[in-house]
Amino acid sequence: MSELRKGQVSNLALATAAFAVTFWAWNLIGPLSGSYSRQLGLSPTRTSLLVAIPVVVGALGRIPVGVLTDRLGGRRMFAVICFVSIVPVLFVGWSGSYGWLLFWGFLLGIPGTSFAVGIPFVNAWYEPARRGFATGVFGAGMGGTALSSFCTPRLVEEFGRAGAHVLMAAVLALMGVIMLGASRDSPAWSPSGPPSGSPSGSSAGSSAGSSTGSPSGSPSGSPAGAAALPGIREAVRIRATWQCAFLYAVTFGGFVAFSTYLPTLLQNVYRFAQTDAGLRTAGFSIAAVLSRPLGGALSDRIGPVRVLFVSLGGTVMMALVLALRPPPEVPAGVSFVLMAFFLGLGTGGVFALVARLVEASRVGTVTGLVGAAGGLGGYFPPLVMGVVFTATGAYTVGYLLLAVTALAALTYTYRAFRTL
Repeated sequence: MSELRKGQVSNLALATAAFAVTFWAWNLIGPLSGSYSRQLGLSPTRTSLLVAIPVVVGALGRIPVGVLTDRLGGRRMFAVICFVSIVPVLFVGWSGSYGWLLFWGFLLGIPGTSFAVGIPFVNAWYEPARRGFATGVFGAGMGGTALSSFCTPRLVEEFGRAGAHVLMAAVLALMGVIMLGASRDSPAWSPSGPPSGSPSGSSAGSSAGSSTGSPSGSPSGSPAGAAALPGIREAVRIRATWQCAFLYAVTFGGFVAFSTYLPTLLQNVYRFAQTDAGLRTAGFSIAAVLSRPLGGALSDRIGPVRVLFVSLGGTVMMALVLALRPPPEVPAGVSFVLMAFFLGLGTGGVFALVARLVEASRVGTVTGLVGAAGGLGGYFPPLVMGVVFTATGAYTVGYLLLAVTALAALTYTYRAFRTL
């Protein structure tokens, strides 16, 4: 236990830093959406597609990345994600056509998969009673989107788009080297082997309706890829996987959708300049970053279900307020910040719930599936917002759809987890 505690702070800090850097890379296109739209003559719908496209790989890629993390460990997987992400980061900066931007933007989703590395990596360093706090602190690394919103437009003004992307590639390379040299996997962690036939969730998970799976999988010494499908099959048999995936699609999906599309929305509705829209989007992201560890810590104290009640209820209220198109700055700005705060609370609460419902050896795989759902939850809203704005000239319908979705999630949370 002493060895475990000795490495907790440093490895949590390193994982959070790597998460922030990769999330910055993942969100390179969103803050520049206005300039892309003007330079390439894009319609709101085509701009929305460009902004949303990195989310696809960032979402679906979390599934195999989570499985590989269970097998190979977070230290190596963080480094791999950093190094591989360099390629799309560079080519997005060098692309001059819409088609190539879509192609390399699709691959820019790779750094977004780092979330499925960090959750099991951090979980293994902390005892169950503190995992809500630990995953909440790690989740603050999603502040990389705030760094991108604030810094990327300014770096482009200073060095040009290609130069700014070269700087980002250099930061990724440095982060990968740091993770290889300075971080280490928890002594409590061991590579996942075949399912043991015991229940896939904890006793809490059983009470929430998680099911057990039959033994499957390959020997622990087999290649990681050979164990991927059995690991995923085992994870999808756990009812808590699907429950948490839905809740994360609403909370984290909402955060991703706003953090990527808000610069475009602010420019369309309030006519802010690109740098001003980026600054306000950074404020939105920071509010969510600060509230995510708070959501994790509160989950340890009062339970993740109560945290989710507050999160989803607040999201419903803020969506209804924004549907009224309040004036800029104080009314609208406060509403966006509160929306971010409530969504951040929910993201912290969901993974505190995962830590309670799923045994440690399956957390990486389940995290990959839940994280994929969260990413996909952030993929569709920008597309919907683009279509809605093109058709109506306003975002009212989009906000109302968000309110209805959050209300449905709130109702489901009460029905599924009120006994926890």
